[in-house]
Amino acid sequence: MLLNIDVRKYRTPDHPVEPLLVNRWSPRAMSGQPLSGDDLLRLLEAARWAPSSYNEQPWRFLYAQRGGPHWQTFFDLLVEGNQVWAKNAAVLFVVVSRTTFARNNQPNRVHTFDCGAAWQNLALQACAMGLVAHGMVGFDHEKARQVLDVPDDHRVEAMIAVGRPGRIEDLPQRLREREFPSPRKPVSEWAWEGKFRR
Repeated sequence: MLLNIDVRKYRTPDHPVEPLLVNRWSPRAMSGQPLSGDDLLRLLEAARWAPSSYNEQPWRFLYAQRGGPHWQTFFDLLVEGNQVWAKNAAVLFVVVSRTTFARNNQPNRVHTFDCGAAWQNLALQACAMGLVAHGMVGFDHEKARQVLDVPDDHRVEAMIAVGRPGRIEDLPQRLREREFPSPRKPVSEWAWEGKFRR
């Protein structure tokens, strides 16, 4: 059946928040249908508006569209466990961040933090558009640096698969069992007034 999961069966916020935040999750079932150029630009536009230190906007989104000239290059970066399902994505992204400030070439200690904000914007926009967006660490970072000509003052952060929802039955059995929204730790486990707690 087409991916159509009621997130409310798996997630209940402890405090009132925007539903989009709770409804966003990371499915793997994608249909293989392409995204329009307008849809792709909407995702990137969302990433554009993320906050960043000194408005540096250190994120760089490299991408390959299904059937396009760069698809195989990006797909070959993935570990086999991700290739099994990401083969049905419409777009694969490699997210890169600049590690120094453009204004003075000094180290930017929050480049990864800011880059994560851009990914979150893209993920939320994808959710709002009824698309699947799944971030991945399972790929060859060094190979990505080489084949995509990433400069030395940039860091390869992550990959993202984006597509239209697909059928859970098209996933391998071991992944079907994991195809549901994951829970979250309560706020009390990771936010404390004052000093760090263990």
